[in-house]
Amino acid sequence: MSAATQAPSRTAKILYRPVGMASSVAGGLLGNLVVSKVWQRVGSGRSPRPPGALESGPALREIVLAAALQGAVFAVVKVLVDRGGATAFQRWSGEWPGD
Repeated sequence: MSAATQAPSRTAKILYRPVGMASSVAGGLLGNLVVSKVWQRVGSGRSPRPPGALESGPALREIVLAAALQGAVFAVVKVLVDRGGATAFQRWSGEWPGD
């Protein structure tokens, strides 16, 4: 059985928590940056940031597009950051932290 398919030890799960929290914060910051950059290219040009649901100016279509973009970007960034953190942890500790 490979290390990636073995059940993680309790110690590995506990040691991974700070890594997971730090990577989540970094992923959120990275996700915000990516959304802002993409929105500057695809948005209406009125605002450098995507509109929120409670803003009165933008049309509903634009708000829904912004929400879909944010959701897609954050999902992809979360997977990449979580997977990268788990892989780095496994290289360091020899144990996969998930499952």
